[in-house]
Amino acid sequence: MRTIKLLIRYDGTAYCGWQIQPNGVSIQGLIQDALLKITGAEVRLTGAGRTDAGVHALEQVAAFNTGASLNAEIFKNALNAHLPEDVRIIDAADADENFHPRFDAKHKTYFYIISGDRVLSPFIARYVWHFPYRLNIETMQLGAQNLFGTHDFSAFRGSGCGAKSTTRTIHEISVEKFDNISFMTTGISGAFIKIRITADAFLRHMVRNIVGTLAEAGRGKITASDIKKIIASKERPLAGPTAPARGLFLEKVVY
Repeated sequence: MRTIKLLIRYDGTAYCGWQIQPNGVSIQGLIQDALLKITGAEVRLTGAGRTDAGVHALEQVAAFNTGASLNAEIFKNALNAHLPEDVRIIDAADADENFHPRFDAKHKTYFYIISGDRVLSPFIARYVWHFPYRLNIETMQLGAQNLFGTHDFSAFRGSGCGAKSTTRTIHEISVEKFDNISFMTTGISGAFIKIRITADAFLRHMVRNIVGTLAEAGRGKITASDIKKIIASKERPLAGPTAPARGLFLEKVVY
């Protein structure tokens, strides 16, 4: 048996998330169905992270075992021929037979985009959180630094999370303000905030709950130092709301 590693890019708008669900179309299910058509055998595809419904990925990593003799490039082309246009295999390669996309990952990076514009451009509506309130970027940046390092992130864990440990290490976190998004050789002007987080692993809804909490800090609902108290409390109700899925992107997985 061989292990094939895939690098996958997708717009998650139309899907119930990465993982196969009883109701709804998943990214994992789409690719497994395509592999069945290509190889004639049922294949179990394992991903680096279980992105939620509506979440996007620039570089999701997944792997499967197969006895098929097709080379990796043929797998890539054949999969893209069977997949919808909003799901693309951007690379395929043979990997070590013991490779595991999730357990072997050293860290993952997600980013989230908030738009503060009164009128949101229709071309980016499915990729940002439309939050038309004035946000204090400095307060958000100070609050973000209180999340840096190793903590028990129970206060930022979504319901239904099955993680055995709630301790995670955030290696990098940044909050950046910018006024233009490049699009189709031009630019979309606006008031944008990008929150980028790199960690060893993430709890269910952890990034979205952090974003919601930082937005509360930006609005003046809580202070930057309150975030330390929220972490120490380990109580989810004390943190901010869960930000919508559409603004979240899995950017990269590093091994």
